[in-house]
Amino acid sequence: MTYREAIETGTRILQKENIADAKIDAWYLLQMACKIDRNFYYLHEEDELTAEQQSEYESTVHKRAEHVPLQYIIGEQEFMGLKFKVNSNVLIPRQDTETLVEEALRVVEPGMRVLDLCTGSGCIIISLAKNVADISCTGSDISKQALLVAKENAKANEVEVEWERSDLFENISGTFDLIVSNPPYIPTGEIPGLMPEVRDFEPVDALDGKEDGLYFYRIITEKSPEYLTSDGYLYFEIGYDQGEAVSAMMRQCGYTQVEVIKDLAGNDRVVKGRKKEHV
Repeated sequence: MTYREAIETGTRILQKENIADAKIDAWYLLQMACKIDRNFYYLHEEDELTAEQQSEYESTVHKRAEHVPLQYIIGEQEFMGLKFKVNSNVLIPRQDTETLVEEALRVVEPGMRVLDLCTGSGCIIISLAKNVADISCTGSDISKQALLVAKENAKANEVEVEWERSDLFENISGTFDLIVSNPPYIPTGEIPGLMPEVRDFEPVDALDGKEDGLYFYRIITEKSPEYLTSDGYLYFEIGYDQGEAVSAMMRQCGYTQVEVIKDLAGNDRVVKGRKKEHV
């Protein structure tokens, strides 16, 4: 099998299983299995794969055909221009979440203390630490396995983050200038209807926001004032239809300057507020 034939075969197999972007995925899998780049491919597309390369490529294509997410097969995902290790213990970082980081970067300054609740892969807090010098960063998650991934990502991206295994605020102490969170927010009843890549392979505990999807927002919003400085900020990622509900929660808990921010697709994606008016 030549490199060109490998791409064609992989694409056909993935298309048959209704994999979106089948040709792109086939290329990424070939690149990983054969350790090549596009320049090599175009110079050698009629060359034969070795038996080992062909076996590795076919194995990864069949995994993807079973709807295993491409990022879990490759083992990484790019986010905010950085590379993050991912596996089935953490959600795959998504471009939508970059909106939360970008909004946080508008207010984060050197010397601040920042807490990331439900940190998962650590992509949010690590991106903040990478972009702003001299901030004190803490990432927490209830999952021990997720924190192991986050620690590896902090080391790979050369940033210092303190990690805490905690059920939301349970093991958190001190106060912070900014709390960010991308908590589970899919209503339980909607999970069976998600794409198989998400429903069957991403950690359900990181997706399930209980009956109405708002369970974690309620707890974080109610308890966060105890953990914020006098004029600290609370920033959430939200589902596209949760802006009004989460905004109302924050106002009821005394937050001011509450605002809903849209992502690049024009969907509500972030709700942000401040503990009190800045004087």
